[in-house]
Amino acid sequence: MIFEKLLSEIEAYAPQSEQETVDQRLMADYCRRHGPATLGRGLLAHLTGSGFIVNADGRRALLVHHNQRGAWGWTGGHADGDADLLAVAQREAREETGLLHVHALSPHIGSLDVLPVFGHFKRGSWVPAHIHLSVSYLLWADENQPLTVKPDENSGVSWFPADYFTAENFSPTDTALYSKLMARAVALL
Repeated sequence: MIFEKLLSEIEAYAPQSEQETVDQRLMADYCRRHGPATLGRGLLAHLTGSGFIVNADGRRALLVHHNQRGAWGWTGGHADGDADLLAVAQREAREETGLLHVHALSPHIGSLDVLPVFGHFKRGSWVPAHIHLSVSYLLWADENQPLTVKPDENSGVSWFPADYFTAENFSPTDTALYSKLMARAVALL
């Protein structure tokens, strides 16, 4: 029942670009075919809950420097069976940044993105290349809260200005993704 609610939210999401239209179709189809198993860590693809965190006035975004990617990015993680991906996104945001309080700008999905993950070692074991079916939420937090690095996942946590999401600082894919999320978060404030 809970998985079906999540699937209906994915299907009801109103894509705002060709990329989201295609990604929504792929995600919904994959979820229909594999059911609640998509909430686990399937080897080919699985659902994740991601959170893009801005400060109260939308002038800054909180990023973590991911160990696995070697780059700054948003927070998020595996569903591990939990169909409440907003709760997953908020939990991961707290765990990865040390924030005590992270709030949703909206209870609705902020973005749907099919994202590649390259093969890598994690905790001494090989994780093969796979796909994250990222269900993203737009979050906000008080930027005066203390921040803490989570050494097993990241090597930095920092607030960045809204105009930081440029080709000089990110890959073209990440630039488009983070710029999209920043604009959507600001629109909700």
